[in-house]
Amino acid sequence: MNSSKSALQISVVGGGIAGVALALDLCRHAHLEVKLFESAPAFGEVGAGVSFGANAVRAIEGLGIGAAYQAIADRTQAPWQDIWFEWRRGTDGGYLGSSIYEGVGQSSVHRADFLDVLATELPLGIAQFDKRAVSVEQSVGQRPRVTFSDGTCNECDVLIAADGIKSSIRDHVLSGLGAPLVAPRFSGTTAYRGMIDSETLRAAYRAQGIDEHLVNVPQMYLGLDGHILTFPVKQGRLINVVAFVSDRTHPNPKWPADKSWVKPTTQSEMLQAFSAWGDAVRVLLECIPHPTLWALHDLAELPGYVHGRVALIGDAAHAMLPHQGAGAGQGLEDAWLLARLLGDPQAVETAPEDLLKIYDAIRRPRACRVQRTSWEAGELYEFRDPVIGDHEPQLSSTLASRFDWVWGHDLHKDLEDARRLLNWKATPPAL
Repeated sequence: MNSSKSALQISVVGGGIAGVALALDLCRHAHLEVKLFESAPAFGEVGAGVSFGANAVRAIEGLGIGAAYQAIADRTQAPWQDIWFEWRRGTDGGYLGSSIYEGVGQSSVHRADFLDVLATELPLGIAQFDKRAVSVEQSVGQRPRVTFSDGTCNECDVLIAADGIKSSIRDHVLSGLGAPLVAPRFSGTTAYRGMIDSETLRAAYRAQGIDEHLVNVPQMYLGLDGHILTFPVKQGRLINVVAFVSDRTHPNPKWPADKSWVKPTTQSEMLQAFSAWGDAVRVLLECIPHPTLWALHDLAELPGYVHGRVALIGDAAHAMLPHQGAGAGQGLEDAWLLARLLGDPQAVETAPEDLLKIYDAIRRPRACRVQRTSWEAGELYEFRDPVIGDHEPQLSSTLASRFDWVWGHDLHKDLEDARRLLNWKATPPAL
């Protein structure tokens, strides 16, 4: 434990959105010394568009990066601004319903753009690159020590692993808990991805007599063992398209260890996968000449995110399938709570192990539930829910409300609960 006159040294391993957002917030506190280690030569995100629900937007604002996000985020234009997605049959584009969250609706951004904006706000000297973590050592009550592939080491009071689904630090946490190691698992679902110039898509729809409304509002087309989502990025100039296909022939599907999770594919292969779907889908996919194919992996629910003074956040802790648009948001919720706890001056009088245990107790049940229901959402979209199947009235009513608990989560209650469990004094009101 540190004295009240000393600074807590915090090291964040992993320079994705959650890691950079956390480091950026922590840098604002005089009682913290922050370092960020990224394995790549520079910041960079894999993927294209990412959608944020209301809960994630609140976390973004709470982390002090709301203005940066709002400057580049895309939203559905009025009068559809409260719509998260419209749900449609893939076979004919028929309307099934909408998911609506008043005052927030759907919000999305290009991953790389968001990370670029955050990185420019990070103070000089905080980030170090080409630092791939390979091992961690810590003894009871002692500071953890992380070793990097270049032979250098770093000691700190608290080590935060934000290094993604392939985290090199997760094994240390699980081993410390006496739990079996957990590796990424292939879901059996692959996704064709592409970006379309929005005016190109409008012209293609007009030529085929298809309603341009499908470009204006985020869409989700549903079908047996497949679904397709679309939403705008790059200030509406591009439409992000993800077309999912699930192979259910094997109960425990495996992805070859020597095969990349992302690879180029052909338009003809993609069109063949959706050959039984309707014109709206066909024309949409015909506008993607060079798609990529992604193998979707997630993690089993972990028995703990913390061992000693080491904590997992984001995909390192709870990588999930993208079917609720919630994965990045859960990483931001992790970052928000940790930033509020570590950023409180009472943190220097608290054993780091105790603080991280409370983070785990608050965050893990919710993140695990979001993991589990993200898989269930994919089953629902692809008519494989064991109760609902393809029964349209029940499907429509379920889709209209099933995300409310994700979006409406009270982050401040989480913080109140954490402070109570830590026996901290109430925070004085801001002047």
